[in-house]
Amino acid sequence: MAKTLDADVIMQHATPLDRQQAHEIQPYGHLVKMPIALDESACEESVENLNQLLADTMALRDLYKKHHWQVAGPTFYSLHLLFDKHFEEQSGLADAIAERIQALGGVSLAMAHDVAEVTLIPRAPRGREAAPAQVSRLLHAHQIVLKEARTMARLAGDRGDDGTNDLLVSSVIRTNEAQVWFVAEHVVDIPLVRAK
Repeated sequence: MAKTLDADVIMQHATPLDRQQAHEIQPYGHLVKMPIALDESACEESVENLNQLLADTMALRDLYKKHHWQVAGPTFYSLHLLFDKHFEEQSGLADAIAERIQALGGVSLAMAHDVAEVTLIPRAPRGREAAPAQVSRLLHAHQIVLKEARTMARLAGDRGDDGTNDLLVSSVIRTNEAQVWFVAEHVVDIPLVRAK
């Protein structure tokens, strides 16, 4: 005898199980031991440092997007494109930093409100600023990131955390230095039309 299908049972299986809640599987600030042949204290120090750098990188990234949307003036087009390019590059750095934190056994910051509580980068006003002020604000933020990345790279190298050291030197420092160069050249005070 053929079994009759119950539409209600079928629909229960096809319905998404939304609004699920559970306990965290790893609290923030606690590390799991990863089999990466690295001392646990070195992992802890790198995770703490990288989360600070991640917060500042995310703040810098979002500052670029804010300025991309709000830039005005005769350099609008070039800055609009440049700011968006740098936003994408900072997004890539944030992803790489967060993944390194996870690989070390930590939990990376992820939400805007957590970043706002931790970042060392001063908060920008909600309104629009003139392009030179935007550029100056970005250069200051880059200096914060570069200063801490250099210090953190040395500490990671001293602790034998070559993976973190490599990420900081090869990606974070080099990318930020290149971005500083491109941004800083927009506030060099030279004539636009006639050479003096």
